[in-house]
Amino acid sequence: MSLRPPAFWQRPAADPGWAARAAAPLSALYAAATARRVARAPRRRAGIPVICAGNINVGGTGKTPTVIALIERLTARGRAPHVISRGYGGSESGPLRVDPLRHDAARTGDEPLLISAFAPCWVGRDRAACARAAEAAGAQVILMDDGFQDPALHKDLAVVVVDAAAGFGNGRVLPGGPLREPVAAGMARADLLLSIGPPQAQAQFDAALGDHAEGAGVVRLRGALEALRTGMEWEGMPVYAFAGIGRPEKMFETLRDLGADLRGTRALDDHQPLSRALMSRMEAEAAALGAQLVTTEKDAVRLPPEFRGKVLALPVRLKLADPAPLDAALSALGL
Repeated sequence: MSLRPPAFWQRPAADPGWAARAAAPLSALYAAATARRVARAPRRRAGIPVICAGNINVGGTGKTPTVIALIERLTARGRAPHVISRGYGGSESGPLRVDPLRHDAARTGDEPLLISAFAPCWVGRDRAACARAAEAAGAQVILMDDGFQDPALHKDLAVVVVDAAAGFGNGRVLPGGPLREPVAAGMARADLLLSIGPPQAQAQFDAALGDHAEGAGVVRLRGALEALRTGMEWEGMPVYAFAGIGRPEKMFETLRDLGADLRGTRALDDHQPLSRALMSRMEAEAAALGAQLVTTEKDAVRLPPEFRGKVLALPVRLKLADPAPLDAALSALGL
C-alpha cells in the first residue's frame, strides 16, 4: 500500500465501527473476487519446489525479512534459491534479473533490490515467466516474495506472514478492513503461519487468532526481528529516524531498544519515494536536532545518490523461536 491505513482497521473485530459496517457490501465483493481468482487452477507447476512467503493483510507484515531468512536457511542446506517478485513500485514488466549495480528501485521496486544482495532475484508482472527464467538460470528452489493470492504458479509450501502486534486487525476484507481475503479462507490454503513480534504481541495475537489456524491444520511459527550486530554503537547515539514500511513504529522501537537517543522521527507511507526535496527537509530537521539520519535497509535502497553516504541503515534479521517446523517442511520437499 502507498497510503496509511485508516485507524478503524485496527478496531476490535467485535466492535469494528460504523465505517467498517458501511463498507461491508464492498468488502463482500472484494472477498468474492479474491475467492474466484485463487480458485483458478495454477497456470504452471515449476520443475523445482516453490515456496511462497505471502500474507493475508495488505501492507507490510515482515515478508522481506522472512524471504531473507529463507534464503539463508536454504543456502545453509546447500540449495540455490532464486526469488521472484512483482517488483511493487517499479516500472519493469520483466522478467528481469535484478542487478543492484545497474538497477534502481524506480525500475525494480525496493524489496527486490534489497533481496538481490542475498540471492538472485527476478522481477516481472508474470510470476510464472519469472519462475521459468529462474529455472533456466540454475535455481534449485524458487521463493515467491508475496503472491499468496496469485494462481499463476503452483505453491509447494505457503508461508503466511503476519505482524503479531497488528494481527488481522478488525478481521474484515478491504475496504472495510486490512485483509485481502477472510482469515479462514487464507488459512485453508496456508501450510505455515508465521507471526512476527515480541512476546507480548505474540500472546495477544494467539488470543485473537482463536481457532482459525488450528481448525485449518496450519503449523505455527513465531519469530522476532532483531537488529543485526554490525559493530555500530547505537547506545546514546542522537538519531533522527524515518521509515516507509508497513508499521514505521517497529523501526523506531528497535532503535529505542538499542539505546539510541531518538530525537526525531518521521513515519512515511509504505514505499514512499524519497525525493531530494523530502530528504533535504529531513536533513535540515536532523541537523537542527543534532541528530544522525537513520532509516531501514528497505528505505535505504531508495535514497537519492547524494544522500547514501549521509544516512545510516538499521539492518534487522528474522530470528525464529523454534525453526523445527520450518526445517521439517523443507525436508518434506527434499530440501
